Amino acid sequence: MADIRRFFAERNVLEAEVPAISRRATSDPHIDSITVNCNGAPAYLATSPEFGLKRLLAAGLGDCYSLAKAFRQGEAGGRHNPEFTMLEWYRCGWDDRQLMSEVGELLSAVLGIREVRSLSYRALFRRELQLDPHTAPDVELLACAAREIELSFEPQSRDECLDLLMSHHLEARMGDGITLLYDFPASQAALAKVVDDETGTPVARRFEAYVGGLELANGYWELTDADEQRRRFEADHRYRARCGLVQYPFEERLVAALAAGMPECAGVALGVDRLQMLQGGYRRIEDVIAFPIERA
Repeated sequence: MADIRRFFAERNVLEAEVPAISRRATSDPHIDSITVNCNGAPAYLATSPEFGLKRLLAAGLGDCYSLAKAFRQGEAGGRHNPEFTMLEWYRCGWDDRQLMSEVGELLSAVLGIREVRSLSYRALFRRELQLDPHTAPDVELLACAAREIELSFEPQSRDECLDLLMSHHLEARMGDGITLLYDFPASQAALAKVVDDETGTPVARRFEAYVGGLELANGYWELTDADEQRRRFEADHRYRARCGLVQYPFEERLVAALAAGMPECAGVALGVDRLQMLQGGYRRIEDVIAFPIERA
């Protein structure tokens, strides 16, 4: 933790505090919030500091980071705990490529790993599976998933096929150094900008960082278009409704912050407990948390 704070102090990035309890929650279909009763009304433990930090960016705070606890419902296992430590930071005027370089520098400094490689999402799939994840037909992706993975169910979408291939097949082939994977499919943009790449293919300007097949960080060239942000939130809510998932209060305050003028920036979230696992050579997250959920 001291190494991380020193890293940002040397770069004049300000540590900021945001609420751990909020009246709003994430709309992400793949993340569930922990609900609490606060003064007689429902509230939610923060799944990340993202919305709060972005509202501070829109207020003019400048380069900033949060190093604090985050909470997610249903997160348990060798690499997950419902309460965990998240590092998230934003760089004004930067894009995802610039932030990728800084993530590599931080990981190298903390882990002592010199080998840092950048690889596009397309290049990884072509190298390991001989297919283009952006243009391959759905039937080809499904056939590939069935061939490479022992499936217990049939994936219902191309993104589900891609996610299964990534988590169950490709992550293990990343190598022992630091791998920065960039230019994800546009359908996986989340809160990132979508831009045409050198082939004219729309791609999500986001990246993920891996060390030895373990995912550590997820970063974006951040979306600053308030109308597009609202459309994506609404799409998430419709998806959650179709899947019978909990509907959380809409985060209109972030949309308002974007409309007020959040600066162009890039941001990234990094799992500190996983970083500590790698630093100490541990295999399970409970080995670096004094009180995992079973003993909390």
